[in-house]
Amino acid sequence: MPLEVVRVPVLSDNYAWLIHDAASGDTVAVDPGEAAPVHAAAAERGWTIGQVWTTHWHPDHTGGNAAMRAAGARITGPAAEAAKIPTLDVQVGEGDTVRIGGVVAKVMHVPGHTAGHIAFHLADDAAIFTGDTLFALGCGRLFEGTAADMFGNMRRYAALPDETRVYCGHEYTQSNGRFALTVEPDNAALAARMAEVDALRAAGRATVPTTIGVERATNPFLRADSAEALGKLRELKDNFKG
Repeated sequence: MPLEVVRVPVLSDNYAWLIHDAASGDTVAVDPGEAAPVHAAAAERGWTIGQVWTTHWHPDHTGGNAAMRAAGARITGPAAEAAKIPTLDVQVGEGDTVRIGGVVAKVMHVPGHTAGHIAFHLADDAAIFTGDTLFALGCGRLFEGTAADMFGNMRRYAALPDETRVYCGHEYTQSNGRFALTVEPDNAALAARMAEVDALRAAGRATVPTTIGVERATNPFLRADSAEALGKLRELKDNFKG
């Protein structure tokens, strides 16, 4: 039975995620920027959150950890950022594994946005939780790393199967897409996708998760052919006003 994943809007434009394994009854919260809406979403479904998986230390991804922990959840996150995430119970890094029920997630170290940023890849369920590294139509800002770091991440993501669902940390797709169209104005797949994104946002609906296949066709950062090219794109995006 596949895992059930629920998107939970938190703060202004963040998404936390609930992962539920019906076979075991286990539930994981990913990057709860605040606890109350995540607990409420779980309670609506009769789920009890036993674990939190944290991708990086930024407060909009860890703000709910303390309350989750007080309610009985075990907090797992990047060992390299343990000093900045005092709520951690379990520290993990590249190649480590975590579990929800009988399903294994492999930890990937994906630096650049923050130095210790990690992603959680559930290969058997064709899902990956990318935090603030890979977004729909974009990538994260380089706060603590280099373009070479992020380019390495993009190569790793691009190598995943097309059907892999990408669960990211923010609703940035529309603004990312407006920038992407300035970079690839003749990309028909991108134009079609932006029409869908604009319609979804006009209806107040979310645009994620996405998939690796869709991103490979439309995301200029995932399509960049060198660290230098990605760095130039990131600089342009950082200054983009559209």
